[in-house]
Amino acid sequence: MKALIVEDKSYIRKGLLSFLEQLAIKVEVIGECETVKEAVIVTKSCKPDLVFLDINLTDGTGFDFLEQTEELEFKVIFITAYEEYALRALKIGAVDYLLKPVDIDELKAALDKVVKLPLFKQKEQIKTARQVYDNQEDTLILSLQDTFQIIDLKELIFCESDKGYTTFHLNNGKKYLASKPLKEFEGQLMKQSFTRPHQSFMVNLKYVDKYEKSGTIYLKNGKKIPVSTRKKEDFLTRLFTLNKK
Repeated sequence: MKALIVEDKSYIRKGLLSFLEQLAIKVEVIGECETVKEAVIVTKSCKPDLVFLDINLTDGTGFDFLEQTEELEFKVIFITAYEEYALRALKIGAVDYLLKPVDIDELKAALDKVVKLPLFKQKEQIKTARQVYDNQEDTLILSLQDTFQIIDLKELIFCESDKGYTTFHLNNGKKYLASKPLKEFEGQLMKQSFTRPHQSFMVNLKYVDKYEKSGTIYLKNGKKIPVSTRKKEDFLTRLFTLNKK
């Protein structure tokens, strides 16, 4: 099988490549991609038989990639993490998936299953998983020290990242600290009313009170958020687009 790896973390890609070389099932990896945009281009030109597909990518989700390549025929093994809502969607949809960090025995089992599963059947399963996933996008689940905390995105004002940790600030004044960088949550949040005006912040545009042209966002709770020069154009585009709706 010709396979493509779509995963934004290099250590996951390297581990997957190493495991594939050790298995009896012959899989030729024809490429590696980190984004939805790149993966769509490579898939349409190289036409893989199998795609190892991360759910949360920097510019969207694995489901966004599948939507843009639905005319092509390839099988999919998803890659996801325990705390993601995506995992629940995949379980309900009975789709083959690997949990991070990838285990070689689970990889072998997933390959055995995907080889035997008819393509049309897997497409039906993926459609079910997508429906479940889409219906959960108004909430975010955080893996905290002792609990899984469900966040209503309509109540989330902004996120602040610092040294690999992210603090979530809610409209009711509550704060939750997750031991993951902001990048881990960017894919889902960008599909909602959020934007990333600065490397350290993501902001819910519905809570923006005003924007100072010198490069400062004023939120309705009084918080000031800086806008970096290179992100200014994208921020203003998203802000004006949201207000036109």
